[in-house]
Amino acid sequence: METRKVQVTGGSTYTVSLPKTWATDNGVSSGTTVEFYPEGDELLLTPERETRRQEGTLDVSGLEGEQLTRAVMTMYVSGFDVISLEAGRITTEQRSAIRGATQRLVGVEVLEETSDSVVIQDLLDSSELSIVNAVTRMRLIAQSMLEDAVTALIENDDAIAEDVIERDDDVDRLWLVVSRIFRATLRSPRAVEELGVSREDCFDFHSTARQLERIADHAVKISDIALKLDDLPADVADAVHGLHAEAASVFEQSTDALFADETEEANRLGHAALEAVFEIDEYTRRIDDMLRDLEPAQAQSLGLIVDSLSRSADYGGNIAETALQKAAPRP
Repeated sequence: METRKVQVTGGSTYTVSLPKTWATDNGVSSGTTVEFYPEGDELLLTPERETRRQEGTLDVSGLEGEQLTRAVMTMYVSGFDVISLEAGRITTEQRSAIRGATQRLVGVEVLEETSDSVVIQDLLDSSELSIVNAVTRMRLIAQSMLEDAVTALIENDDAIAEDVIERDDDVDRLWLVVSRIFRATLRSPRAVEELGVSREDCFDFHSTARQLERIADHAVKISDIALKLDDLPADVADAVHGLHAEAASVFEQSTDALFADETEEANRLGHAALEAVFEIDEYTRRIDDMLRDLEPAQAQSLGLIVDSLSRSADYGGNIAETALQKAAPRP
């Protein structure tokens, strides 16, 4: 840390000198324009830079399948708009994995291909992306997935279960969008200004998106099990339906708390959601006792479903805690 004294020039203008080492390292000299970004009682300064597409290159030699897919997604989340994937020779399997990766990302397409490279590009304008809209969309999809997964289980409807599994791709795409936006706000004050959401709020939305992504994963888990089970005993079906209703209530209250405009409302909903989580733990134990009378394989499968619903409620509780922190006074 370096300190500087503020001086007055011309009788009304405050001036302060810049550390020479920092200025030299960042190409700042006499006549350079710099940008100022106020954040509360802080003022961030950065050299003025042209708005340009971020380009990155990745050597994919030896990468195949899911490993290559993850590498592409990592470059995307890191903020690159144009990604050149290079190797001595791009194999057919690698091209297939790259195309698969682009289909799992929002607004990304293959720009050009040669024998030794594939270039993909994000076609969306980053300044038009909204972390609030992305999280809101995740909330709606995850909520409907969990509800439909339980419906598929109780009604023994394979078509609904398969539809839930397919919708998980939509949640995953949005999760990557949120992660990309969040990392951009950590790197650049300009990204924060364009987004119109503070860094702290971005962190809260990113944390919430992670919980929503996990809830969607549990909906998929329930659907996978539902595809293998036959009709449930009526009392067990009623108990599972009731557990979902309780978990869905936590989910709804916690997300409403996160998006509440009034602090009092956010606190009321957040605390109500957390109190409900403790009640669900007791509900879960009663269902577990009920499952002991069933055939072992069926009891084990239903136990996993009960656990998924309980964990979904816990993730809702995590969202409630985030909402309470978001609503709390800031120092």
